[in-house]
Amino acid sequence: MGEAGELSPAAHAESLAKLRETELDVLVIGGGVVGAGAALDAATRGLRVGLVEARDWAAGTSSRSSKLIHGGLRYLQMLDFALVREALQERGLLMERIAPHLVRPVPFLYPLITKFIQRPYIGAGIGLYDALSLVGSKNTGLPIHKHLSRRAMLRKAPSLKPDAFVGAVRYYDAQVDDARFVLSLVRTATKYGAIAANRTSLVELLREDDRVVGARLRDEETREEFNVRAKTVLSAAGVWTHEVQSDASGEIPQGVAELKVRASKGIHLVVPRDRFHATTGLILQTAVSVLFVIPWGRHWVIGTTDTPWTLDKAHPAATSADIDYLLGEVNKILVTPLTRADVQGVYAGLRPLIEGDHESTAKLSREHVVTRPEPGFAVIAGGKFTTYRVMAKDAIDVIASMLPGSVAESITDDIPLVGAEGHQALWNSRARLAERSGLSDAKIEHLLNRYGSLIHGVLELIEKDPSLSEPLEGSEDYLRAEAVYAVTNEGARHLTDVLTRRTRVSIESWDRGVGAATTVAELMKPLLGWSDEYTQREIASYHARVEAERESQEQPTDEAADAMRLSKHERDWSSTPRFASSPASK
Repeated sequence: MGEAGELSPAAHAESLAKLRETELDVLVIGGGVVGAGAALDAATRGLRVGLVEARDWAAGTSSRSSKLIHGGLRYLQMLDFALVREALQERGLLMERIAPHLVRPVPFLYPLITKFIQRPYIGAGIGLYDALSLVGSKNTGLPIHKHLSRRAMLRKAPSLKPDAFVGAVRYYDAQVDDARFVLSLVRTATKYGAIAANRTSLVELLREDDRVVGARLRDEETREEFNVRAKTVLSAAGVWTHEVQSDASGEIPQGVAELKVRASKGIHLVVPRDRFHATTGLILQTAVSVLFVIPWGRHWVIGTTDTPWTLDKAHPAATSADIDYLLGEVNKILVTPLTRADVQGVYAGLRPLIEGDHESTAKLSREHVVTRPEPGFAVIAGGKFTTYRVMAKDAIDVIASMLPGSVAESITDDIPLVGAEGHQALWNSRARLAERSGLSDAKIEHLLNRYGSLIHGVLELIEKDPSLSEPLEGSEDYLRAEAVYAVTNEGARHLTDVLTRRTRVSIESWDRGVGAATTVAELMKPLLGWSDEYTQREIASYHARVEAERESQEQPTDEAADAMRLSKHERDWSSTPRFASSPASK
């Protein structure tokens, strides 16, 4: 008997078959946090729902965020109290009920430059932030803010320049592994009956009598196309919103109002934790945006930028100028400056912003919009990761209004994600888990923070094959068992799925996963029925991807970085025999 919501190779094949033969109440296009959240919302209302993603779950924006669950302090400066309050309420729900195994508190320092002007102003703002988090929540689980003297600040962050600040305000937010969270949403949606298939793209919407009645989809691995019938279709495609709304010619159908979305690029640097010393994260106001320095296991995540992007959406590229900008900003506060040699990983993502009148993407709204451009079709865009559940609820409310009969109200505020139930009890028993499994306490804690109560699935793999307890080459934090589990239970179809999203090897190891690629591919090979030739193609493709990213990050402009990134094309799925004999998934 498999786990609830198991995304095995067999389940993938079964989902593709079900999509062909089932008339859905709603087909959701886009497997990011909003699409996955909408699929869960619809499934838990009793609707027949399908969810498809052209690449991998969270392959776009939803795996490339700042990894924060937060209200957005800077939106207080914009006087957007409603957005901040809503986000803080969602933060509380995620920590307390929905995903306490994935969403954890993280302290931040807000360093102060002036004593008599900035301290009362910033203190009042963060005090309001704390107060808004308490509205409608029994317990946020987070301490309230505290003012610190310069000496107290330096005890918590001794690497800060002592003469640059007069003190700080400490406050708390929360963080999450965004890709793992989205995966948990997908698995929870399938647990409640959703039909989910990654590597399945939209060819075009199907229309009859001026109404959308489904979609023509393509299995990106076999290139086979097929039709899916659905009473309604929801686009949750983020920066690809225009492409979903377009017809086969790439144009918006006549008479259909387009929801316009602008892409904003944000990049982040990953540096080892020992490059500077602090026990908390940092938040700083820059001339154009906000700079976060976020503790991330044995690393720091430093970000972000906020610049318009009009080039390739699948692979937004970080430039040398982007990297130098972030290093320059963080070095303004550090005693010992960081250099390019300290940067272990870099990732870039695109924010989907509702197009407005502002030239700067930093000023465009983070609030979301749901529209009904034509009968049977709804589009949602905008918003922020933290408020995905509200966005999903609003989208399915609109979908419900287009369906015959009554549809139940949303209940996702009371639906824990897979792995959440029983997590705390297992955490309290982690010493016994370590003793029984032969793993160290630190490894068990690592697994609990990634899988919650689903940890047993990983430990069972190790029990059957003790060699799977060995770490991946070049990345001591991840076990071989996790690569296997990514395929058998988490829907990983390709090498990059495992090294980039099921784990974070691609940004947390100095070689960006090149050393682990062969081992992981060999572990995946029998599980997915790959031929020898296809396995080597997967390895070569991953190596080329890393090389292209490294070279693009040496380019001075977006155009040059994009051209370099695109010079290494994604593999052509149909050009290499995938299977050794017959697919393992059949």
